Amino acid sequence: MVEGMPGRPCTLVAYHVVHTDPDDELPLRLLTLDRSLTALVAEHRPDSVAVERVFSQHNVRTVMGTAQASGVAVLAGARAGLPVQTYTPSEVKAAVTGSGQADKAQMTAMVTRLLRLSAPPRPADAADALALAICHVWRGGTRSKLATAADRARRRGGGR
Repeated sequence: MVEGMPGRPCTLVAYHVVHTDPDDELPLRLLTLDRSLTALVAEHRPDSVAVERVFSQHNVRTVMGTAQASGVAVLAGARAGLPVQTYTPSEVKAAVTGSGQADKAQMTAMVTRLLRLSAPPRPADAADALALAICHVWRGGTRSKLATAADRARRRGGGR
């Protein structure tokens, strides 16, 4: 979780890594994720939620697991009445490093620098999540304003 405005440095609020036992059955793992995310949303009360969009990978099993977990994150935001935005990994990389092809080390280094942290966030997944949050602050604000303007235009046009 970060705070900030488009075009300005973000500030770290908190980060948490939810762990599930890989030996547990899928429903239990997803339930653990759901309960943890619901508690975090209630504790931190964010304005919105950003989730990595799963698009394609070579390992279908990994894609399925990631997509199911992403769905739980989207649901946690929607259940709390929050706007939820998704971003592809290349969108996040481009927003944070300037290159959609940045590697994990570059991403971690930029997250550490942008949030003015004394050490890189650990584990590496935490840096990925913080990069997603930074991308959302910087790009989500613009998307949200465009969506609001388009919605207003539709309402005006539909009411005549």
